[in-house]
Amino acid sequence: MIGPFTFNTSQRIVFEKGAASRLATHAAPFLGPRPFLITDPGIVALDLQGPCANDVSVAGCELGQFCDVAADPPLALVEKAIESAKAHGATSVIGFGGGSSLDVAKLVALIARSGEDLDEAWGIGNAKGPRLPLILIPTTAGTGSEVTPISIVTVAEEEKRGVVSPLLLPDLAVLDPLLTLGLPAAVTAATGIDAIVHAIEAYASKSANNNPVSRTLAVEALKLLGANIERAVFSPDDEEARGEMLLGSMLAGMAFANSPVAAVHALAYPIGGSFHVPHGLSNALVLSHVLKFNNEVAAETYAEIAPALLPDLAAVSDGPERAAQFAERLADLSRKLGLQTCLRQVGISEADLPKLARDAMKQTRLLVNNPRELGEADAFEIYRAAL
Repeated sequence: MIGPFTFNTSQRIVFEKGAASRLATHAAPFLGPRPFLITDPGIVALDLQGPCANDVSVAGCELGQFCDVAADPPLALVEKAIESAKAHGATSVIGFGGGSSLDVAKLVALIARSGEDLDEAWGIGNAKGPRLPLILIPTTAGTGSEVTPISIVTVAEEEKRGVVSPLLLPDLAVLDPLLTLGLPAAVTAATGIDAIVHAIEAYASKSANNNPVSRTLAVEALKLLGANIERAVFSPDDEEARGEMLLGSMLAGMAFANSPVAAVHALAYPIGGSFHVPHGLSNALVLSHVLKFNNEVAAETYAEIAPALLPDLAAVSDGPERAAQFAERLADLSRKLGLQTCLRQVGISEADLPKLARDAMKQTRLLVNNPRELGEADAFEIYRAAL
């Protein structure tokens, strides 16, 4: 029997080659006279945002820009971006870039309009609003942030903290495959694995809001991601592969936005926070080991979705065996894509594992969704297996 659930996603989605360079047309109801664009220095160095910014300016808008977003954005940077938006008199916010830029844009749109205390907005459902009109334009196929009600910020030295609220879903998400052409292989691989993790964890989530819509989207995401990730990594100018990866990432984002992720992300966050490892790679480093841990209770669930990502696994009729092979094959996929496959390769030693395990336990928002209960000792053993 299907239980009660809710499903929220972005109000409007545009998927079109070149859509970012025609933003003024697509976003006309939302921009207002003084839009404010948020991105990072890497995007600016490539001038990826240039055609978008020019189109908005030609349309008669006075565009402000904040171009200093860093990976795993620290709280001080978010506060600086909020003040810049206020000083500009922003009438809307455009997030342009990877997940970090989109996450910053969400909080800027919220706080610059509502004036609420960010310290009171942390957690699930605590943001009050209202917010400024929000347009999100991803340049990587991974986070799905353009369709998620989540913003993750680094607070203090290493701790990551999130605001989770439907208020953070944008008015418009623009998916332009041309923006992802030529993305470096390592970034394509890591962000692609991130999207795969989103779909897997959404499908298997223990959340009370795990629902048929999210599960269907997760399966479709895995089909697209599995069929295209190698093409996107090894043929970076393949427009079709890039577009299908972007769509797969978005579908996975829709899935986990409503059926939340779990222990893979909980164990990945301390790796990123303490050792500044990119988020997608952090996920990849622990993915197969978390699935092996979960297989004690979730083997049948993983067996159901394995063929969506890896169609040849349909030939393995035994559920637990298929799930076991699924975990192994995911590790093989990371290796084939050229990613680091163990913690030592990113500078983590055995002496670091106790702290990583302690820090993972702080991710209670995520751990409650894991199919199998996971404690600090379990986290330690998973890290040790990944070493």
